Amino acid sequence: MNLPRSVLLIEDQHDIAANIWDFLERRGYRIDHAADGETGLAAALRGRFDVIVLDLGLPRLDGLELCRRLRESGSATPILMLTARDTLDDKLRGFAEGADDYLVKPFAMKELEARIRAVFRRGRPPGGSLVVADLHYDPATLRATRRGVGVALTRAQSVILELLMRRSPQVIPHAELINAVWGEEGGDQAALHTHVYELRKLVDKPFAQTLIHSVHGVGYRLEAR
Repeated sequence: MNLPRSVLLIEDQHDIAANIWDFLERRGYRIDHAADGETGLAAALRGRFDVIVLDLGLPRLDGLELCRRLRESGSATPILMLTARDTLDDKLRGFAEGADDYLVKPFAMKELEARIRAVFRRGRPPGGSLVVADLHYDPATLRATRRGVGVALTRAQSVILELLMRRSPQVIPHAELINAVWGEEGGDQAALHTHVYELRKLVDKPFAQTLIHSVHGVGYRLEAR
């Protein structure tokens, strides 16, 4: 099974960063660290990491803005956001800016590692590119296009889109989509709805034909009608 090995840690609190670094390094991870948002963004754009662990409250550039800029650059590197804020609105805003998962401080190091593995989890079924109507998706590169226009996806969005396309036009229940994205490590319907909302803005909003459809109280389907 593929496991994450290279982690970029963007955290300004020295003691927390040191504890995370020591724990993950002992577990065999390669760690790079940045103590502020601007340095972290530069490192994320410059390097190739399996996962980015990103604190929300950073000096020079806050975590939400960093996440947004990274996604706008086209990066699909999984992002696990750390924060002391635990309200639903804060979580949904993080997901809306492109975070794949959210961990509230304080947390156990074993839970942190489980979340890192969850956001990295590949587990893609074998097969080549997927096509539904004018939407194309390549699981090997995590790249989607619609009518030749590139669509930059987060890893969570990629997992959702791939499952919907592979099973089109079937309805995929909420619980199955949540499990596909987060496994047993987290996730809920509010987080799923936020990811699908952002996915629709990329895949459907610029185009005349809607492909992603809600089935109220059940789940989602991808279908050309």
